[in-house]
Amino acid sequence: MTTPPPPQSQNPYAQGQPPQGGNPFAQGQPPQGYPQQPTAGYAPVPPAQPKRKITFKLVKNVVTVVVVAVAVIGGYIASRDDANTAAVGDCMHRGNSSSTNPDLEVVECSSSNAQYIVLAKVEGSFTSAAADSKCEEKAKDFQYSYTESGDGSDFLLCLKDYSK
Repeated sequence: MTTPPPPQSQNPYAQGQPPQGGNPFAQGQPPQGYPQQPTAGYAPVPPAQPKRKITFKLVKNVVTVVVVAVAVIGGYIASRDDANTAAVGDCMHRGNSSSTNPDLEVVECSSSNAQYIVLAKVEGSFTSAAADSKCEEKAKDFQYSYTESGDGSDFLLCLKDYSK
């Protein structure tokens, strides 16, 4: 059994019939000089990934990390000039008038804040009387003794007034 050929369509742009007006683009053929679109191995471009939404949790975590980092850096900078970093010959400044915790910090000797000079530094824990006798032994012309303990390193500073 044979099938009859399909009927001719009335579409003037159908295969095999020239378009009206002779427009070569109407047949879907690019003009000469333009490359053909590849068909073999052509894969469509996947859609773009959706943008990550900024959530409250993400903002909270970023803020927490920044605050902790600032605190650590600030603590490090503040502790660089504490009394435990003092060495013989360093100048010191008294941060407050407390006799039990004077908050001594190392300053440049050329600074107007320089009040004391370190004559001796002795590692160990000392009572007030033992500190004075140890300073007399290490630096005869000392005027003040400063002891610190409990921060992991116990030490004694023998100080005298600094005059420029």
